Amino acid sequence: MNLVYADEQGNVFDHPHYIALGRSGDMIVEMMEDELIPLPEGATLVSLPFTKAVGLNPDTGEMQLLPGNKQAVGALLPQGFTRLALPGYVKADKNEKLPLFGYTAVVWKNNGFYVAAEQCDDPERWDPLNCDRDEVKQQVERITSKYPENRLYKHLSNCALGYECLTSSNTFLQRWEGAVPVSYSCNAGCFGCISEQPDDSGFVAPQTRMNFKPTVDEVTEIMLEHLRHEDSIISFGQGCEGEPSTQVRIIVDAMRRVRSQTSLGYININTNAGLTDHIRAIVDAGLNLMRVSTISALDDHYNAYYKPRGYTLANVEKSLKYATDKGVYTSINYLIFPGVTDREEEMEAMIGFVKRTGLKLIQMRNLNIDPESYLSLIPPAQGEIYGMKQMLEIFRNELPEVVIGSFTHVPPASLIQS
Repeated sequence: MNLVYADEQGNVFDHPHYIALGRSGDMIVEMMEDELIPLPEGATLVSLPFTKAVGLNPDTGEMQLLPGNKQAVGALLPQGFTRLALPGYVKADKNEKLPLFGYTAVVWKNNGFYVAAEQCDDPERWDPLNCDRDEVKQQVERITSKYPENRLYKHLSNCALGYECLTSSNTFLQRWEGAVPVSYSCNAGCFGCISEQPDDSGFVAPQTRMNFKPTVDEVTEIMLEHLRHEDSIISFGQGCEGEPSTQVRIIVDAMRRVRSQTSLGYININTNAGLTDHIRAIVDAGLNLMRVSTISALDDHYNAYYKPRGYTLANVEKSLKYATDKGVYTSINYLIFPGVTDREEEMEAMIGFVKRTGLKLIQMRNLNIDPESYLSLIPPAQGEIYGMKQMLEIFRNELPEVVIGSFTHVPPASLIQS
């Protein structure tokens, strides 16, 4: 397992002598052979700015920094793959922050790149290569011409063409899971928010949040255009918006209008589920799928990251249980991080949370964050750290009825409310 590093020009090399290392939280660790898989199709190698590459010298058994300006290299994994370790690195300047990506350890072995990861889902539908950009452009032009007054379509056209967001692209391609954002406000102040950052955060939000309140007509038009097939999914709650349930009246009215005209497809909400009364109203209006974003089932960790305003983790649990009890196919968007998610206390709390709420699917999602900033924010470990691979095995053993995946699927018909 040779160390991989980059020079100042971004050229990538493997070290002929040093062994690659990874990170678990703030600890530099050796990686095991069974943690490595070939670099997946669609993954991207990136150099980590402001870092120095570190490897293991097999002659001395000591970790050593590469001399000169040799940066660490990580991989950005496609959806469907869960990272097991961060790249091994030391920051050259501790005050600098890495861009908001989910960096994964990468090594060179058997004449190819390998990453510390495990495939948890089929990435086909979320492979950018399966999204023809020319076709997206044509469909954007067609649909925005059909609905010239719909501000939501104009907003989504920038997401699809500018950011190349796959969910908004699906909205125009009228396939799979499509986006219908509704909210410019949020009841949380997430540390790693990708659409809005305070001026003093030191991070740059990679997306621009929507800045208007859509009408029920605008939302309904998008929903009816998309829900044309039995397996279509239309989703409130996107990276370009705040918390969708803050616009509960718009969502409920649009859902009722849509369901009075078609029973096709599934209506999904991606939410923090903190506004329990609002979630109940949305569920009662005929919601099919609900995915709740969480980073922990421990209050102190959850609060440190989400900075909830006017709700608690207990509200999140109540919302999930209510939806599950009403026949909604519930899941969590679980933001995971090696050295944190695999802590003993984190696993125990999350397994209990899953059992109490009865949710059906855990979507393992690699947290996009600067590691040092995140680790300085949350409580320190209280117990043993098991490693991500063993954590996944424990979840599968303890929660045999729960699907471990990476994104929203059309669920079995027997698990959906009529």
